[in-house]
Amino acid sequence: MIRTIAFLCLTSAAAPVLAQNPAAAAPATGPHAPIITDTEFNAAIPSLDDAPLESIEAWQADQENRAADGSAAQQVAQTAADPAILAVQDNDAVELLPDPPVTDPLLDDPLSPIASFDAEPPPEPTQAGEREVGAVRYILRLDGLDAAATTELAKDADGIAVEAAAWNDVRARFHDLSSLKEKGGRADSRAEIGQRARADRQLLLDILNGQGFFDADVQVKTEISATQSGPVNVILTVLPGRRYYLGQIAFAGPAVQPANLISANFVPKTGDAIIADVILAAEANISVALPQNGYPFAAVGQRDILLDDANGLGDYTLPVDPGARSYFGQLRTEGSPAFGAQHIAILRRFKTGDLYDSRKVDDLRAALVATGLLSTVSVEAVPGEGVAPDGTPYADLLVRQEAAPPRSLAASAGYGTGQGFRAEGSWTHRNLFPPEGALRVAALLGTQEQAASVAFDRANAGRRDRNIEISLSALHSNYDAFEAYTGRLGVTMAFVSTPIWQKKFTWSIGAEILGTSEDAFELARGARDRQLYYVAALPGQVGFDRSNDLLDPIRGYRVNLRVSPEASLGTGTQIYVRAILDGSYYYPVQDNIVVAARTRVGTIAGIMRDNLAPSRRFYGGGGGSVRGFGYQRLGPLDPNNDPIGGRSMNEFALEGRYRFGNFGVVGFVDAGQAYESSIPKFNDWRVGVGIGGRFYTNFGPVRLDLATPLNRRPGDSRFSVYVSIGQAF
Repeated sequence: MIRTIAFLCLTSAAAPVLAQNPAAAAPATGPHAPIITDTEFNAAIPSLDDAPLESIEAWQADQENRAADGSAAQQVAQTAADPAILAVQDNDAVELLPDPPVTDPLLDDPLSPIASFDAEPPPEPTQAGEREVGAVRYILRLDGLDAAATTELAKDADGIAVEAAAWNDVRARFHDLSSLKEKGGRADSRAEIGQRARADRQLLLDILNGQGFFDADVQVKTEISATQSGPVNVILTVLPGRRYYLGQIAFAGPAVQPANLISANFVPKTGDAIIADVILAAEANISVALPQNGYPFAAVGQRDILLDDANGLGDYTLPVDPGARSYFGQLRTEGSPAFGAQHIAILRRFKTGDLYDSRKVDDLRAALVATGLLSTVSVEAVPGEGVAPDGTPYADLLVRQEAAPPRSLAASAGYGTGQGFRAEGSWTHRNLFPPEGALRVAALLGTQEQAASVAFDRANAGRRDRNIEISLSALHSNYDAFEAYTGRLGVTMAFVSTPIWQKKFTWSIGAEILGTSEDAFELARGARDRQLYYVAALPGQVGFDRSNDLLDPIRGYRVNLRVSPEASLGTGTQIYVRAILDGSYYYPVQDNIVVAARTRVGTIAGIMRDNLAPSRRFYGGGGGSVRGFGYQRLGPLDPNNDPIGGRSMNEFALEGRYRFGNFGVVGFVDAGQAYESSIPKFNDWRVGVGIGGRFYTNFGPVRLDLATPLNRRPGDSRFSVYVSIGQAF
């Protein structure tokens, strides 16, 4: 016997299955004699003359007489007209009650499957227990799969029974989707149990079909407990039948380049079991591979699988219309645009005339989203005009965009022992100078810092991912190490990561000029003194990021180097170089446990410490350095135990992060020191230990850390608290 099958989708399941698709025949019905003749019908119609209406009592009596006379007359007429009726019925010549019609319409209807009948008696309405919600308990049992798994089955290359794995898949998927399982063994009535059992029977059949068992059957049986309070046993017995395997595999459609592009991306082979998930995934793979290799308008049709019951094989045919093989054409845009096609061309990673590749289209869409200037955006291939010199047609890209509100407000807050509270806010117009020319005004209010700044930022300036920023800021800082009033003018060109678009390689170069009036302790004079410094710098930075996340990495590593040649004009011209090397590593021990480590080394060469502006020196301690010690507390101290900074530093940190749901716990050890010399000595380390809590949000973790120093000095706090957004490193 040969059958065709089609894919069905489970309404209550996550995966589609294979099922038989037989044609149903409409039931036939025989002719029936009219109940009354036309003459009788016309006689029963009331006259429409203007005679007065009869009384209700008279009308009812007339109707009763008509019904009695009509029934007797009809019975006598039928008996006289067809004597065979007497033999078929009860052979009574005179009927006290009319016999039922010989041809009953219900007898012509096909019988329903036996499995659809609920053999359970209806619940007794007087049982008080079933009037309570969830009062009936039941136990579900699945029979047949274990027995099938122990039979002699085909073996794979490793000698493992192939069908045994299929039974495990069937059982696992059924338990995930079963209505009986979902309700926890309780129902409002035995009728509800029967309804769930019928639904689970169909679910199990669909799952079996999805594993290639198209001849499978499932029998449902319920056993009532001997005691009224006992549970109902619901037994689903699986009769799997044979499993079907792929026979011939064919693809109907025009030829493609390369010739094996379709067949190479269809993973199932002849002899493999007909598993719905595998076949659907293979078809989806074809739908993905064709647009990635020059076919933007490819369409995969409806498969046909012809089953042969004699040998248990199914011949598979898939129609595929690849469409025209195309090159990238022009860019078009429509909607309410934030920028035009010329700027979109800067964001793309392909040129007109390159072979069409949907991955590059997806990359362009992501770049458009990363601008933050669009509320909705789509990129779609459409037939282009003309053909390339080799005769290949073009596929244009239609970008539909809707501009988002360009203005935004942002705010953040944090706290650190030694640094106090900090609250930052900003107002940004992201497209004040199109395309992507932003104006940002920001302010910082803190217990020890206050600042205001204005910046112009041009994103994707001339080429993708290149940003240019010009900023002007004023800052007041008041710490134990120094008090400074600083003005700064800077310009930076950078290739950096964002929360939407994390990059493996980043860099930045810039220039800055600052004037700062700083009050700090001078060892030569033994007193605090205020000096005016003028500093010019050319800072540069390179970074390599192979971590999996910008704000909450759990695997990978990062390396970052910052170098800034600077000139100080405060006490005569001094040329020096500041350099800092950072590295961090993340290792997932388990799915919810991560070990993270960080190291940092810094040096300043070419200038004596006392000639260096205090704000440009190295300090240690604080939430982003060595926790447990106050902000800038590590390093050389003056006679008042206030920090005076140094020309080198080294730090190390180790964290163990455990996450459960949206919360987490972190244990950490930090160590480090700052030195007067320009070369780090890697000795006299100060160590802090602590524990922290994490609350994970959709924009990153919020952290709260509590730390204590193990070898604190006079003036150091016993405990330090840090609150901020993002991991410590």
